[in-house]
Amino acid sequence: MADGRVRFALWAPSSRQVELELQGGGVHPMQAQEEGWFVALIECPVDTAYRYRIDGQWPVPDPASRRQVEDVHGFSQVIDHSSFIWHHHDWNGRPWHETVLYELHVGLFGGFQQVIEHLPHLADLGITALQLMPLNAFSGTRNWGYDGVLPFAPANAYGTPDELKQLIDSAHAYGLMVFVDVVYNHFGPDGNYLGVYARQFFHEERITPWGAAIDFSRPQVRDFFCENALMWLLDYRVDGLRLDAVHAIDDDDFLKELAARVRSALPQQRQVHLVLENEHNAAHLLRDGFDAQWNDDGHNTLHALLTFENESYYADYAQAPTRKLATCLEQGFVYQGQANSHGQPRGEPSADLPPHAFVLFLQNHDQVGNRAFGERLTLLADVDALKAATVLLLLCPMVPLLFMGEEWGSKRPFLFFTDYHHELANAVREGRRNEFADFSQFNSAQSREAIADPNAEASFQRSQPDLAPALEPEQREWLAFYRGLLQVRHSRLLQGLQEARSLGAQVLGDGAVLARWRLGNGPALSIAINLGTSAVSLPAEATHGERLYTLRIDDADLRQAQLPPRSALVTLEPAR
Repeated sequence: MADGRVRFALWAPSSRQVELELQGGGVHPMQAQEEGWFVALIECPVDTAYRYRIDGQWPVPDPASRRQVEDVHGFSQVIDHSSFIWHHHDWNGRPWHETVLYELHVGLFGGFQQVIEHLPHLADLGITALQLMPLNAFSGTRNWGYDGVLPFAPANAYGTPDELKQLIDSAHAYGLMVFVDVVYNHFGPDGNYLGVYARQFFHEERITPWGAAIDFSRPQVRDFFCENALMWLLDYRVDGLRLDAVHAIDDDDFLKELAARVRSALPQQRQVHLVLENEHNAAHLLRDGFDAQWNDDGHNTLHALLTFENESYYADYAQAPTRKLATCLEQGFVYQGQANSHGQPRGEPSADLPPHAFVLFLQNHDQVGNRAFGERLTLLADVDALKAATVLLLLCPMVPLLFMGEEWGSKRPFLFFTDYHHELANAVREGRRNEFADFSQFNSAQSREAIADPNAEASFQRSQPDLAPALEPEQREWLAFYRGLLQVRHSRLLQGLQEARSLGAQVLGDGAVLARWRLGNGPALSIAINLGTSAVSLPAEATHGERLYTLRIDDADLRQAQLPPRSALVTLEPAR
């Protein structure tokens, strides 16, 4: 506050008494107010370290801590977000249809400052948005971020709040948007003290894999997460949020409220985007405040076609995968209410949604890291088939996402890693290995011993990407391939992507499809890819117009109207 005083407030409805304890001495009683709130107004400078003491015995960090002095169990710290000097005040974001996402883990790059060093490479590549894996504070120094327990505090292992702002400001200087992955469906297993003083934060009778479910029916809970979203967008000036696993949030009203509060709180000129991960394929949310959803259906279908894997969640896509790919390209989701392999209906109709309502990817943190050995597609798929799928990824009107290192064909694994100790470390290690018990490759305890220990520092070190300055000739070839495709997207397709609409998709043969879209400015975009091992016939509409991009196809093939194995043809037919 302007007079040097700071207002501290804690919602602690399970507590009788709350005190504010300052590091270095000083304990201040907090005044009980209505609905479980405790408040204290004291004079203290910025950087003051503090924590709360519950009922005279339980010291806990501030659940809305903006920064931790050390770890998630210790003192929180008063910070002043307004003190940072921004250099790009005129930045208002970019339209959603211009988005090309690049997902990265800040810790694996070395921290916020080290990501800044990588920005010129990403801008030159044709990336328009960073997708940062969760930044919230977690236990230890190594974590994917989805085990966060203090969602308002950036992880100390990555740097300070001001260093994060420097990263965002620098990204804006390069024309890059910044998205943050936020986790509102659960808290991590170590360092969450809400149950000590606010049991009402949770549904005690509803148990999830992470413990009691969060009770979003309570206004204090909804406010907690909505204020978190606004912090990232206002205090850190990020351009969008990716909401993790919202299918685990059993309250659509909360999601709609969050979207509405975000839209109403931001200046009209700010272009801010909200993206969902949602296994339920709840298409109605994409008509009610959210810009897009990660298209797992599209990924899983392409993965099944590229690798022939058919276990676990790929089982739903291994049957008639080419037909499913055509459905995805034409209508967005594959599952729009049909029963999956377990007999459960999944999804909602999505054909009316524009292509840019779907984020398409071949790899991401989940799809690589949730494999037992963290292998990338460069080790799992035929290289030419993978390139054909990449042509589709980067030139179709859906919003493409790349995973760090994908652009240079990285073969480094991305493993699951944590930094827990004692009983929790053992539980996480065994739990991780048991997740793969249903796979034929790991149906014995002995075979699962080969799965890396998440808590071993080596799991983190092995996952560090082989960054651009060390590229070998093969990696340079991949990089030129990605850069060339993104140049085509930006120079030839971008203007028409906002109003693009499907003209249909058809199966050409095993692993081969033709998809067509009318772009908003008139021309028809056609993409034919063949991921299979046999040539297929090309319909006439696939060859009309200008050849925008070709892969492993020549004039002789086109004269015979043939699409060779592992090839792609992209054409742009002018409006008539």
